[in-house]
Amino acid sequence: MAMNDYRMNAYPTIIDVPREGTASLLAKVLAITSLGFLITSLGVATAPAWSTFPGMLIVLGLVFAISFARRSSPGLALGLFLALTYFMGWEIGPLIQRYIHNFGPALVFNAAATTGAGMAVMGCVAYLFQINYRRITGIAVAALLCLMLVGIVSMFFHFLSPDTYSWLTLGIFSLLTVGDFARIRAGGDGQPAVSLALSIYLDAINIFLAVLQLMSGRRRD
Repeated sequence: MAMNDYRMNAYPTIIDVPREGTASLLAKVLAITSLGFLITSLGVATAPAWSTFPGMLIVLGLVFAISFARRSSPGLALGLFLALTYFMGWEIGPLIQRYIHNFGPALVFNAAATTGAGMAVMGCVAYLFQINYRRITGIAVAALLCLMLVGIVSMFFHFLSPDTYSWLTLGIFSLLTVGDFARIRAGGDGQPAVSLALSIYLDAINIFLAVLQLMSGRRRD
């Protein structure tokens, strides 16, 4: 994941584009993302117990494939994205099925509803306020890299609880979500709708998993 310089003197503090100028782009992104979530639910429902690791490998491969196809063939990029959302269901399916088995389907539904409501609020914040998406995304990406390193170290020394990790994940991906919606608000930064939808989709998946962990932690307590 490339890191860039997001200093104040490198970019303007406010990036402003008339909201009506990006309404159609936002509609496309939300339509693509919504379809992706429907396909993910199918992937979760059909995921075998062994599918987490194969699903993860396929998803990673499709992310790179989308990055190559997004400009040369938007139709192919869309197809790859929809395939990715199915295999994301495979990746997270066994975990979701364990939550359902241990806590019941209401927990998963509540986590999904909370995630959807939170995404809507963050989208409204990005559209109501003028936000420098480059700066906020740069901060969030740097924090995410630090969290990944801390998480790897914690695997050996066990100083970070699952709930603490989930709270940090929730905070970081909330920042990324605001940044991604603000990028759409600013015109997309030259990115096609599929790429923007992929960013929003991955933000939502990570937020959903963090919320699911936190809700299950409360049930255990």
